Amino acid sequence: MSELSGTPRSGVIHDLGYRHFDGVREGTPAIARTLFVTGVRHAYGLGRSGKSKVMPFLLLAMSLLPAAIVVGVVVLTGLDSLPVSYADYTNQTQLLVSLFAAAQAPVLFSRDLRHRSIVLYLARPLSAPVFALMRWLSLAVSMLVFTLVPTLLLFAGALLAGLDKSDQLTSVGKAIALQVLLAAMVAGIAGLISSVSLRRGFAVVGSVMALIVLTGVVTVVQNIAYYEGDSESGSVATGLASPWSLHNGLANAWDAGVDTPAAVGAAWVPAYVIVALLLVAGCLLGLVARFRKVGSR
Repeated sequence: MSELSGTPRSGVIHDLGYRHFDGVREGTPAIARTLFVTGVRHAYGLGRSGKSKVMPFLLLAMSLLPAAIVVGVVVLTGLDSLPVSYADYTNQTQLLVSLFAAAQAPVLFSRDLRHRSIVLYLARPLSAPVFALMRWLSLAVSMLVFTLVPTLLLFAGALLAGLDKSDQLTSVGKAIALQVLLAAMVAGIAGLISSVSLRRGFAVVGSVMALIVLTGVVTVVQNIAYYEGDSESGSVATGLASPWSLHNGLANAWDAGVDTPAAVGAAWVPAYVIVALLLVAGCLLGLVARFRKVGSR
């Protein structure tokens, strides 16, 4: 009847001769919401085998341990400030954050493509852009949780130590805003690499190269340009080449407690923001094109 009236279908029900479905057809929003929640759970191994939980929670515990030590030192010794800023703590644990993204991105992107279950997803009223967006959002939120938990632990320790609440709220607010942008960039890069490589090992290696090795190269080039080449602008411009250097550069410009080889002046801030947003948009467009191509086969 809906096809005769020209109304687009919002759901597909296959009658296989079993009990009829008389409930409400929730359509695409419910599918997208379920896909997002399931993606976040799978990123931490929830609802999967026990060994799937080892890597994400081990990395999370390793990220929390230094924060717990810092909190203990501040509370017991009565320091008047945290020895590390919230944003710089995220930077100091970038290896763990990058490994988490590299290890869990294939779970959300490669597995559906490798087992061809992506065809079943897109056979329902779920478009490739929505599928790509939900998968990316699942990984980005998972990464945000990964960076946010140690930050909140540090914040709780600062309040227990009696540090100025206003200053701490300002600092933690800056750190969280930067973490949101970082999670969006890293999730886009790791997700796009994992969607292209169907083998988990190749996807992990590719993400490690893009998130860890590239960041190391950028840091070396920045230091050489500033200390050896005496080029402050060259050092700052090099920071546009990786998500971590973009995060650190914006944190430096925002006075969030992160040091960079060369200070990122106000004139460079729009360039850093634009490049970061273009990176996220480019990765999303790449994911949409990838899933649209696979779903059309």
